[in-house]
Amino acid sequence: MARSVSRRSLLAGITGGMAGAAVGVIGSAPAGAASSGAAGGAEDVVAVRGVTVIDGVGGVRRDQNVLVRAGRVLDAGHHHRVPVPHGARVVDGNRRFLIPGLADMHTHATEIDPTDPELYVVNGVTTTRQMSSSEAVRGWRRDIDAGRRLGPSWTVGSEIIDGAPSLWEGSGLGHAAVADAAQARAAVRQQHAAGADFIKTYTRLSRESFHAIAAESKRLGIAFVGHVPDFVQVTEASDAGLGSIEHLFEFWYDISRDEERLRAEIARVHVAGGDYAGWFTGMHPFEYAAARGYDRGKAARVFDRLARNGTRVTPTLSVHRTCDVPDDIPRDDPRFQYVSADTLGYWQWATENVYLRGRTPQESTERRELFGRRLRLAGELAKAGVPLMAGTDLGTSYLIPGFSLHDELALLVQAGLTPARALGAATLEPARHLGQRDRGAVARGNVADLVLLDADPLADIRNTTRINSVFVRGRLIDPDGRRRMLADIKAAVASRPATGVVPAAAGCACHGVHPRRADVPRLT
Repeated sequence: MARSVSRRSLLAGITGGMAGAAVGVIGSAPAGAASSGAAGGAEDVVAVRGVTVIDGVGGVRRDQNVLVRAGRVLDAGHHHRVPVPHGARVVDGNRRFLIPGLADMHTHATEIDPTDPELYVVNGVTTTRQMSSSEAVRGWRRDIDAGRRLGPSWTVGSEIIDGAPSLWEGSGLGHAAVADAAQARAAVRQQHAAGADFIKTYTRLSRESFHAIAAESKRLGIAFVGHVPDFVQVTEASDAGLGSIEHLFEFWYDISRDEERLRAEIARVHVAGGDYAGWFTGMHPFEYAAARGYDRGKAARVFDRLARNGTRVTPTLSVHRTCDVPDDIPRDDPRFQYVSADTLGYWQWATENVYLRGRTPQESTERRELFGRRLRLAGELAKAGVPLMAGTDLGTSYLIPGFSLHDELALLVQAGLTPARALGAATLEPARHLGQRDRGAVARGNVADLVLLDADPLADIRNTTRINSVFVRGRLIDPDGRRRMLADIKAAVASRPATGVVPAAAGCACHGVHPRRADVPRLT
């Protein structure tokens, strides 16, 4: 039987009480403190000695010493140039590999599992982009920034701005449903005033409303990212300044030889407010037909336009796998021990009631083909020079904080990216997108978000899971600390009573749930 662990004791063991959990807390200065000029002696330095550094700026650099102090990389270079100071704490990097901290650029964390921040960092994920406003995440970010708990750096977007009627209608989730350009502009102003880091667009926006969001975001100087609506071309969205395109749902129409006919047909499809499952099922025949009508020449022109515009794409292959081939997801994954019974129950409910409800054998065959096409599409985007970012769409069934980002990296390599390009999609590209010049690479003065691996990720991308230690803004979580953190998270999850949480409405395959108490079958 798992020992009972309170949330307070769990947080104490993985933040302020890290020394007791064999985690070295090196330096108490905030991440914004100066690097080489920071006060302090060698005893405040952690040195990773003789390590191979891999990042998107310097490539592969062997026999490196990397010094960390006061939340920053104090210095990094060949061991002949950068000696280890006497009195520093030394981490053996021999035959190990140091990469920048990883980023999950598409998350929808909820309050159902309050251990999410710790699960991220113990898996080497030190940056996340929350794609919908959440009070839970805002609270976590305040606690992390204040040093009260350990977690990733969080960029938090607006409430989702959708058309009217919205797929979120009746869900109880924060969203704005806009019917015209005036309402769209007002929604952008409201979210900007509320402190959103960016504006998030959604699926059922009209073309008029989408362009109004683009114009108002530009006027206010706030980024806008998200879904390309059903009624807008991918190239049109890119030209309008959409900073990153989320998912691969809408690409097929732009690159299909049947685009004109299919767009006319989807414009006539009626989707009721709150009926995500109806949208998901109803749009499948058109998406499948568009994918089957793939036009290589059109695709090349579309990809070139995205690359020239610098539009990033977050393929979220993890969520597409869940949506397209949910039967392939193992139900006995040992990593499920780190998520609550409520979450497991919701995953089963959503799989049965959203993804598989009414699905015929023919549709299952088509969706399996479609997922294979999505993999090839992601690979072709990368080859065409379109910058990709790694994101999981946490909140969807069977996606686990931190763990699933490593699955996404493996899927990107399966899609045709090199391991180096996949790593860049989770490190350097997110930093560039977020305007973080001091992240995404292992370099002097950068924030010390780092992951020490026991095996070479360029030889096998799955080696990103072979984590030895993690630095989170300079705080070292060593192997003993990681084991204790995982054990405490597991115990906390096991001790939490099941409440029977299900979504308030039909739910959404890419945005998690708004919980309410109800009877729901437990995962068996």
